[in-house]
Amino acid sequence: MIDDRVRAVLARLEAEDADERAREVPREQRARQVVRTTGQFLFSLVAPQTDCEVLEIGGSRGYSTLWLAAGVRYLGGRVLSLEHDPSKCEAWRRNVAEAGLEGTAELIEGDAYEALPAIDDVFDLVFLDAEKDDYDPLFQLARSKVEPGALFVADNVLSHEETLGDYSRARQADPLLESVTVPLDRGLELSVVLREDLPPSPPG
Repeated sequence: MIDDRVRAVLARLEAEDADERAREVPREQRARQVVRTTGQFLFSLVAPQTDCEVLEIGGSRGYSTLWLAAGVRYLGGRVLSLEHDPSKCEAWRRNVAEAGLEGTAELIEGDAYEALPAIDDVFDLVFLDAEKDDYDPLFQLARSKVEPGALFVADNVLSHEETLGDYSRARQADPLLESVTVPLDRGLELSVVLREDLPPSPPG
């Protein structure tokens, strides 16, 4: 649930993000976290689900992790977050602990391309917020970690349409998915897994 501890950390991270943007801190050094309303949207996706297992690819300093972890705490579940930047991993651990969400959020530090194949879990929701050129290959890797009914959420598909337009079009053309672009904040691509593979064609 979103108690005072969680709200306090969220507010601090929002203030830090605004300050870094105002000071024009280089992009790679910033948290590059989601907009607050996107965090609220993520919370609303997971909070009603029982035993919701979430995979977050690109945890940064934990802002979106907090929204997801606070959501799954209602009816049970867990967030497994992947992040490769050591300084951001350190901040992630500090922020999650300060919010009191260690029981519902876990961090795997390292390269997602190496970490994903070693994960042996099945997830209900995958939140993709990594480097934009990596979205499609990371989606393909994570696809083996879900079952029909799972949801992929990819951020920045409108703010970075020149890079991620192909990602959205590929998801929407996939007959194994039902995918739609939601024009919230920087743009989200929501892709529901309909089935694992197509049935075999009848003999000619």
